[in-house]
Formats: sequence, structure tokens, C-alpha cells
Amino acid sequence: MNPDHIVLPDITRTDVGTILVSPWLVGTPERQRAAVDATIEEWKVAPRPDAFLSLNCFVSLDGEAVLNYAQWTDDEAHREFVRTYRPTLVRGIDEAVPGIERPGLVRYRLRASTAATDRPEGEIIAVFARDTDGFEHAERLVTEARARLGTPPDLLPGLRAAHFHISTDGSRVLIYEEWADERSAATSPNHGPGEPTGNLYRLRRSLTRHHL
Repeated sequence: MNPDHIVLPDITRTDVGTILVSPWLVGTPERQRAAVDATIEEWKVAPRPDAFLSLNCFVSLDGEAVLNYAQWTDDEAHREFVRTYRPTLVRGIDEAVPGIERPGLVRYRLRASTAATDRPEGEIIAVFARDTDGFEHAERLVTEARARLGTPPDLLPGLRAAHFHISTDGSRVLIYEEWADERSAATSPNHGPGEPTGNLYRLRRSLTRHHL
């Protein structure tokens, strides 16, 4: 297990079987940092099963939210961990940072990715979640979102990569874009009309198991 670090997750690693995304509302930059630090420290002492691959804790640039993006090999191993150990883990986090609001965890599968081969790694993540009317609608939203961003070598300026997820029940699409900086991320054509910029994030801390 690699110690925590500040390297964006490998979204396309081939051993990932399920992706778990959980937003938390914490309210201030100080609470963002405290929540992430408490989460990583709790996970460091947790009995992590072999199915755990990575946990990546992002903080929103508006100072209000934390986004947890986790990769596991399969859902059943994660459900067993939730049943046996999660209450202990969450209790430790909540003791350090009381009052975290957790809208809920969503299980995703990676549907498609696109990436520039001649650009350095991005620094800012733009994340867009869209409700859908089922898998057919979800597939259509993914196709439309990909088309807005272009294709290599003609991706939009500042865009490093984009990864498109569909929830396991087909009710949601998650678009995860890597951009060079905040200015370029704010230009993403996948921003909805009047959508706030609270969906821009920077990676704060991670734990990652090396590829087998």
C-alpha cells in the first residue's frame, strides 16, 4: 500500500471492478481539510481488504464540500467492509469533524474515457452528475458529453482527460474531467446553464494500492 500522496487516481486501471463516489458537505475550508485528514488517518488503521484499491479525497474550490472517489475490485467486498467495519471508521471521522452531511454513496462503472497523450497531468477536476431515466438515456448523455469535449488530438484547450461513468442502476451519469487549471476547468462545455462552480475540485489526499 502506497502512503498517502497527491497524485491523481488512475481512473482506467484495469483491476477496478466498482467505483464508489460519495460527496460530503462540510461548509468551510478548515472543515474540508480536517474531514479529509481524519478520513485518511482512519483508513490507515482500518483493516483494508485486498479488494480495496484506492481512496481519493478531493476538496471543492468553493471551500464547502469533499468528494470521495474510491476504487475497489468488486461490490460484495465493499459491502462486507461496510457491514463489519464502516460504523467504526465513520465514528472516528465524525468525532474529529462533527456535523458532516452525507447525501449518499453512488456505485458506478466506468463507461468510457478519453485522454490527451501530449499534455501533462491535470491539476483541477471538474465533476458533473446527471440524473437519467435509465441506461439508454445514460448512454446518450455520455455520448453527448464526450462529443462536447472533442477527441484526441483535438481535445479542448486545457483538457487533459475525461472519464464517463454510469451508475450500476442506470439512474445517474458522472463526468470526471481533468483540466490544467481552474481557469480552463471553468470553460468546460459540460457545465449546465447557471450551474455553480462548486463542482471544481483539487485532490487533497489519497491512499492507493499498487497495481498487481
